[in-house]
Amino acid sequence: MSLHGKRKEIYKYEAPWTVYAMNWSVRPDKRFRLALGSFVEEYNNKVNSCATLFCVPVPAVNLAYEEHFFIGFQVYDIAFSRAGGGRDMFASVGADGSVRMFDLRHLEHSTIIYEDPQHHPLLRLCWNKQDPNYLATMAMDGMEVVILDVRVPCTPVARLNNHRACVNGIAWAPHSSCHICTAADDHQALIWDIQQMPRAIEDPILAYTAEGEINNVQWASTQPDWIAICYNNCLEILRV
Repeated sequence: MSLHGKRKEIYKYEAPWTVYAMNWSVRPDKRFRLALGSFVEEYNNKVNSCATLFCVPVPAVNLAYEEHFFIGFQVYDIAFSRAGGGRDMFASVGADGSVRMFDLRHLEHSTIIYEDPQHHPLLRLCWNKQDPNYLATMAMDGMEVVILDVRVPCTPVARLNNHRACVNGIAWAPHSSCHICTAADDHQALIWDIQQMPRAIEDPILAYTAEGEINNVQWASTQPDWIAICYNNCLEILRV
């Protein structure tokens, strides 16, 4: 089944640089706010807070950033804080091996709250939002996503391996413990149903083909019908 088989609702924002890191806001009153991070081979990388200027559904869309922050390294991942008054704060990880906090309320410059002792890059690891026993991960430059049960950590309970190029992003559904989306350099965003674990998971249940290699995918926690992907300098949000 393809996402194109449903009513097509895809909205696009083109940034002035390659988009790599991305995440949805968790504020109910900022439903279509996302944070985007640049990936350029120079010191002046950016993190933008991006907000829509429209109400869905509409035939056309315009996205614009609210504020941006300069940091010194490539950004690999971004996550908004879910803690009470911290819902206007988000963290990023990047090539310098640090976790940085950003505060949209005061527009402060970033604060480093953790650094890897060896300054190794911090890579993605995605926890199941409904069942804390499960997590998903992937090796750098790997084409397979591995699902782990923390109660049996040595043996994967499922392997998702239909991608034909390097996997770059994984996102669990916010409303279901058995659905996960993966995205890769093969231009594919795939949604999987893993409720049959530990039986082998052969094929995804939904597929979407983008116009470029997908760098990241995020599933909106406040509105589970929407997934965001980014490729090249483009952001797309998809109704699933």
